[in-house]
Amino acid sequence: MKLKRNFYSRDTLTVAKELLGKYLIHIVYDQKFVGKIVEVEAYIGEDDMAAHSRFGRTKRNEIMYGEPGHAYVYIIYGMYDMLNIVTEKKDSPGAVLIRAVELIGEKGTLKDLRKLGSGPGVLTRWMKITRDQNSVDLLSETLYIEDRGEKPEEIVETTRIGVEYAGDHANLPWRFYIKDNPFVSRK
Repeated sequence: MKLKRNFYSRDTLTVAKELLGKYLIHIVYDQKFVGKIVEVEAYIGEDDMAAHSRFGRTKRNEIMYGEPGHAYVYIIYGMYDMLNIVTEKKDSPGAVLIRAVELIGEKGTLKDLRKLGSGPGVLTRWMKITRDQNSVDLLSETLYIEDRGEKPEEIVETTRIGVEYAGDHANLPWRFYIKDNPFVSRK
């Protein structure tokens, strides 16, 4: 069942944990990409020194201040599109970065499949998610998240990756992943 708006309109940390085990779906023309979400990171408010919202409202992060349940897609290093899910309520910036998915329906060795789904930049490349999907409503028919009734047995809570510049905020335990899932980008 496709997630409804009220799923996203909650506390970012709650949404982040509950996204684990859900299925991210992107339909491009006649091709359907499906990935089980296995790793995420939370970014909350203007006080979070690791969040794009730390600078206040800008053209780049405007979607974080909008209606929850929309995609926030931006580029880093000039080459990687990053998919975030907007959370909280309107005018209260929060988002969850999708860091890794377990590929569904793809064939190949685990090593080869990890290269496609283990990391926020590679999973978007495999799923054909680009900045063209920025601000797409996740209640759409082409980019959405499904609940198939699966609940992770154990969730690991740890620090976020690549936010050393954020001072004490780099140490917040706002990265979550499904314990022992081989698609997690980093243990």
